Amino acid sequence: GLTSLESIDEFIAVNYRNYRLYRQLFAGTPGLRLLEYDQDEQSNYQYIVAEIDEQAAGLSRDQLAAILKKENILARRYFYPGCHRMEPYRSYFPHSGLLLPETERAVERVISLPTGVAVGCDDIERAAALVRFVIKHADEICARTSVTQRSGGRKKKIQVVH
Repeated sequence: GLTSLESIDEFIAVNYRNYRLYRQLFAGTPGLRLLEYDQDEQSNYQYIVAEIDEQAAGLSRDQLAAILKKENILARRYFYPGCHRMEPYRSYFPHSGLLLPETERAVERVISLPTGVAVGCDDIERAAALVRFVIKHADEICARTSVTQRSGGRKKKIQVVH
């Protein structure tokens, strides 16, 4: 940790560059909203988080994550499952999801995209091009492909490109 502090300014600069590039490349992509950082706050831009609107994008966050995984792009569900679904909370409050509809909605829609010093501009351009392609052709992709994936302990049918 202390060694990393020597390079913290470089890490933040790279993360910020990556964030700005994702924002530029995803501008106008239907069904995808990059979560914005407050420019009045200091940040390390450690996470690139996007929200996927299944209706507008034509596919779910899990479907998109599966496609990205097949293409060796390491995107993952962001803060999944919600804290209320983990112990000890799920035992103490098994119906908490009913009281947290916005949390439930966010848990199903957000994805974390690759960033950091090991992720270059070419990597981001490739990932963004694939995401835009998949969203543009979501109906056709979903109609032609499928796979079953576990989600929260239950099986769920999702569509992926083979």
